[in-house]
Formats: sequence, structure tokens, C-alpha cells
Amino acid sequence: MATITIVAKHATRRSRLMKQNLKRLGVASLTVALLALFLSPFLQMLYTALSTTEKMTTLGAPSWPAEPATFVYQGQELEVYRVPTEDGLRNLAIVKKGRRESTFVDPANPQAGEFKWQGSWRALDRPWSFSPTWSNFSDVWEKIRFPRLFFNTLAIALLGMIGTLISCTLVAYGFSRFRIPGKDLLFTILISTIFLPTAVTIVPTYTFFTKIGWVGTWLPLIVPHYFANAYNVFLLRQYFMTIPREMDEAAMLDGAGPFHILLRIILPQALPVIVAVALFHLVFAWNDFFDPLIYLSTRPDLQPIAVALSSFNGIYSRRPPLIQAASLMTLIVPVILFFLAQRVFMQGVVVTGVEK
Repeated sequence: MATITIVAKHATRRSRLMKQNLKRLGVASLTVALLALFLSPFLQMLYTALSTTEKMTTLGAPSWPAEPATFVYQGQELEVYRVPTEDGLRNLAIVKKGRRESTFVDPANPQAGEFKWQGSWRALDRPWSFSPTWSNFSDVWEKIRFPRLFFNTLAIALLGMIGTLISCTLVAYGFSRFRIPGKDLLFTILISTIFLPTAVTIVPTYTFFTKIGWVGTWLPLIVPHYFANAYNVFLLRQYFMTIPREMDEAAMLDGAGPFHILLRIILPQALPVIVAVALFHLVFAWNDFFDPLIYLSTRPDLQPIAVALSSFNGIYSRRPPLIQAASLMTLIVPVILFFLAQRVFMQGVVVTGVEK
């Protein structure tokens, strides 16, 4: 009886382990499928960027970066096809195309000379070899003036980010920690500006910047961020309010002032949300198209990547590989920032020391 009980327990454990493994396998499979679905546009972009226009317009071309096989014969580059012969399928270079009869030469033995083959060469398949076209990226680097555009975009984004962090942090700190007459009403008015359409303010804003002579410079794209915005203020204020006030009071007993409390108590605790705000602004500035288009339309040398990429797409609309290569190059910085921000988020949660 004891032996039967032990065997039954082992069988039960095995069945439980099998069920757990099946569940894990199902979750892993679902995750991989969702990840593949999510990354499919990016993979399609990468595939196009590493291809050539000729390859994309060729019937029967494979779904991976490749180029058709060719053979140089008597100073002429010939196309290679898979031709059915008595010895099976052979890779032969076509010398003269015909409707019912074509002339071929064997690349493996060109000394044997040319020979005739009966059939339609259009029905033949071409052999392809894996050959990513890395030169597309170097072509974009030269044609689009990428180093200059990268500097313009990064400068606009970083300068605006500094203004956003300083102004929004100070405003959020005031709303979360100080007793101000009518504070709730002021905060409601601030939040209500989120619902104000951009189309309503674009004309008066452009007119104002024109009269003070800022059109054609970076100032309209940078200076407004030094006056805070409702969305980032809301995020920072809500996070600041989760930090216990007892820590502020303890610092005040030690003689710390409001500014010292902000620097020593609030900001270290709020590192995750500060990094999030910085990342949001960098991505916004990197992708911003409309504002740089209207304020820098007369200054191509100051335009960021988003505006220049639109012009580049119009010029090279018949060359999709170049367009996709340029798009991939513009994604490098946001993707790197995203992965770096993940570490900072985790570090900020660990350093916080207070359960949120």
C-alpha cells in the first residue's frame, strides 16, 4: 500500500509539473507571437532599407534582402536563370532572349561556348543570394546632411527639455506643497489648457513671434517650454503629493528652506517621474514636425530631422529603400533613450525608499 501511495504521489507531481510547463509554454508562445506582431512593421522597414529598388520591382523576388545572380561574359553582365536541362536544373546566363528559343552560356564552363535552349525564358526562376545593401545608409548620410540635422534636432530637444524640467518642476512643487489663495482654481485653469486646440493658438502665436523677430530661429521652439505646460505639471504634482510631508517637516526642523527641500528631498524621491517627463519631451521634440515647419521654413540649415525627412521623402519617393533607411536612422536616438530610461526607472524606484 505504501508503494502504491508513493507512486500515486509521484504521478500527481508529474501531472502538476506538466500542467505548469504547458501553461508556461503557452504564455511564452503568446508573448512571442505578440512580440512578432508588434515588431513586424519594424522588420518590414529594415527589410526595405536593406533592399534595392530593382529587387523590390522584380517578380519572384524573395522576402529577404537579396540580389539576383549575374555573370560577366565578354565584358557584358548577364542575368542568370535556373534552366531545366537533361542534367537537371542548372544556373545558366542568358546571352540572347527570344520568345521560343534563347541563347545561354554556362558560368561554370564559359569555354564551352553558347548554346540554344527551347522554351520561354520568362517562365524561368532566378537564383538569389543574401546581399543586404548597406550602402543605402551611407547614401542617406550624404544626401540628407544627417550630421547637421542630427545636431539641430538634438539641440532643440535638449534645450527644450531643460526648460521643461525646470519650469514644470517648480510649478508642480508650488501646487503640491504651498498654500496659495485660489490654488485649486488656478490648477483647474491650468489643466483646462490641455483641451485648448492648437489650431486656436497657432495664428496669434505665429503673429507674436513674427513681430518680435523670432521666426527663422530656434527660439519659438525652445523658449515656450521654459513656461511649463499643464500635462507635465499634472504628472509631477501628482507624484510630489505621494511623498510624505513628514519628510519636509523633518528637513524644516533641521533648518532647510523650500528650495533646499526641493533639491534634497523631493527631487531624489521623484526621479522616475522626472525621467519620464524628460523622455516624453525628448520624443515629442524629436518627432515634432508642424512647429519647425512653420517657423523654420526659410532656414533649411536650422531644420530638424522631421522636416528634412519629409522633404527627402518627396524627392526620393521612387526609391523606397532610401526612405526607409532614413527613417531607421532617425529612430536610433529615441530607441537608445528608451532602453536607457528603463534602467533609470528601476533605479529611481529602488532609491525612492518610500512605498508609493
